[in-house]
Amino acid sequence: MHTVLTVFKIIASFVILIVLTTIALVGTIITLGMMQDAVFEKIIAPAARLVLRVNGVKLVVDNPHPVDRPVVYITNHSSTLDMFVIASLALPHTRYVAKYELLYNPLFFILGKATGQIFVKRQEREKAVSTIQKAYVRARKNNFSLFVAPEGTRKHEGLVGPFKKGAFRIALDMQYPIVPLHIKGARQLCPGGSLSVTPGTVTVTYKPMIDTSDWKLETLDQHIQSVREQYLAWETEDIEQ
Repeated sequence: MHTVLTVFKIIASFVILIVLTTIALVGTIITLGMMQDAVFEKIIAPAARLVLRVNGVKLVVDNPHPVDRPVVYITNHSSTLDMFVIASLALPHTRYVAKYELLYNPLFFILGKATGQIFVKRQEREKAVSTIQKAYVRARKNNFSLFVAPEGTRKHEGLVGPFKKGAFRIALDMQYPIVPLHIKGARQLCPGGSLSVTPGTVTVTYKPMIDTSDWKLETLDQHIQSVREQYLAWETEDIEQ
């Protein structure tokens, strides 16, 4: 019975994604790509919440605080659920930096292009740098925030995987403050690359904003380590509770 229910939830989730992709594509065509924020906030975010509900996941958002300027959002990443959790937040006027390989999935290709997301070829340094530089120009021109998962993958050992420099280099170059988001519970409900979801609660907590105005390239590694240690502390607190 459990296997049947799991298969049903996976199929239902894919059906939601297919319908969502179709609506997003139609919306993009109708608006000539001029309403990317609206497509994300009014179509993708509600659909992501629906996927969570279908899988028996209750989302709790703790301490959300509005931002009055562009920022770099970061979060821990250890579950397939994370993408639906973050999408559910409908972070205002934000573009998401993701690995290029996601574009090989037709659904992500359409959704990503329809909403103007940023896909980076991490294995090809020159192309990755070029993509990020273009993202800087877009961000400054359109005054939008950027979202990056510093671990770069949900499949890693330990509570928190190694942090890549990308998110922090963006914050340094753009002089954007960092808003850390901490996801609690997703790994326990759907670990790593699993598609099987155990019903339960996932909590997203908005942590205090990190000022990057005095950061220097020479000390960037120290700042990265400091932020990662904070995430490790939060994860340890979760285990001890």
